[in-house]
Amino acid sequence: MNRPVKRSLTLRGHRTSVSLEDAFWQAFREIAAERGQPINVLAAEIDENRDLDAGLATEIRLFVLAHYQEKMQTV
Repeated sequence: MNRPVKRSLTLRGHRTSVSLEDAFWQAFREIAAERGQPINVLAAEIDENRDLDAGLATEIRLFVLAHYQEKMQTV
């Protein structure tokens, strides 16, 4: 797996950045598209619900993992 790349997001009008590996970023974009949401909206939802002890990039990774684990259970 490649090194994380810093990417910019806008959460509720404020710019921020997260460092994610390409595979997680691509999966995150695909999930947002499946849900019909802009990636910034989905990131803001994750940010609103995250544990303040965890960083946004960690929470996005966990969200992606949970998404695909749920998909595997329904197959």
